[in-house]
Amino acid sequence: MKLRNHKTALILIDIQKGFNDEEYWGGNRNNKDAEEKSSKILHKWRELNLPVFHIVHCSQNPSSKLHELNPGFEIKEEVKPIKGEPIIKKEVNSAFIGTDLKERLDNLKINKLVIVGLTTNHCVSTTTRMAGNFGFDTYLIADATATFDRIGVNGEKFSSEIIHQTTLANLNDEFAKVINTDKLLEIV
Repeated sequence: MKLRNHKTALILIDIQKGFNDEEYWGGNRNNKDAEEKSSKILHKWRELNLPVFHIVHCSQNPSSKLHELNPGFEIKEEVKPIKGEPIIKKEVNSAFIGTDLKERLDNLKINKLVIVGLTTNHCVSTTTRMAGNFGFDTYLIADATATFDRIGVNGEKFSSEIIHQTTLANLNDEFAKVINTDKLLEIV
């Protein structure tokens, strides 16, 4: 089964310049080449003329790196949209809440999604969970997502890799199929 035969949509979540400031988000980011992997996937989607949706986070906090008036709001160069590729702005973690993403996908009769982006345990996870709940056959690309260290409720530090891996484990086979870029490119 090739994904290209099913009009599978690529959803790129929050690949914005504001995430370049690692310390702001918790430091020690994993998967330093997630944008490069996302770019490779995006180029394949464009080559196959498959649907692409860019999601950007619009923080309502004016001091946030992801506020529309700050330079960090901008989409990173590796995955810059080209003419005709929709950019969907969201204010919360899910790309489905407060946006028309679901309607757009339904209008295109899309039932398969590939999700990449930032950060694994926040907007990527929330969007993936909702995609699964909506009934989309969803593929989450492990090496095209990334996150940062987190401080636990008791002050303990959890590494970005632990956060990433446990998030993927929670999503795999319940909300999505978690695979890597090479496997995706084999089946697209």
